[in-house]
Amino acid sequence: MNRKRTLQFFPAAESELRDAVAYYNSQCAGLGYEFAAETRRTITRILRFPSEWTKLSLRTHRCLTNRFPYAVIFQFTDNHLFIVAVMHLKREPDSWQNNLSDNK
Repeated sequence: MNRKRTLQFFPAAESELRDAVAYYNSQCAGLGYEFAAETRRTITRILRFPSEWTKLSLRTHRCLTNRFPYAVIFQFTDNHLFIVAVMHLKREPDSWQNNLSDNK
């Protein structure tokens, strides 16, 4: 049975998403919005099956987006899903850990 979870972005993750959308839109009109839609679909998959994605640490998981070289890094409890990072896979792969300390 799927539980209803609240969704919360860490401030750094929100900023990463905004920056990526702006970058892709600057490269090709509308591409950023396609990226945002793909990120939303990725989060929907996470909400449905949160424990099914690659574990990065005891509490942190990663789900890859389709089509774009990004991953959504997240943590979850029974009632909450926390988006830790929306990160490019080729840039500083451990940078998501900084978002955890920045959110305290």
